[in-house]
Amino acid sequence: QVQLVESGGGLVQPGGSLRLSCAASGILFSLNSMGWYRQAPGKQRELVAATTREGRSNYVDSVKGRFTISRDNAKNTVYLQMNSLKPEDTAVYYCNRFPYADLNWGQGTQVTVSS
Repeated sequence: QVQLVESGGGLVQPGGSLRLSCAASGILFSLNSMGWYRQAPGKQRELVAATTREGRSNYVDSVKGRFTISRDNAKNTVYLQMNSLKPEDTAVYYCNRFPYADLNWGQGTQVTVSS
């Protein structure tokens, strides 16, 4: 059974940092490209960052230079290091396969950026 478990969110002040983790089970993790997605209140879920199985990364323009995606295939885990956080980064963050996001969504992890 496929399971995605996100963690690491929280409340942080503008300019702060957080590191999100997503542990995947039930898939051949190393063979999959993975992405971090987010959904803000009243908005559609959007892709934030992705890492291919070859280790290449890409980012949505709004987070370039601030967020870094990485993966540890030995731990079946994908990470999102988020620096210089802004209020507009507030959302629930999820991981899923990239680009199809065709796995059952996990519960996500809430990130709130506020002073």
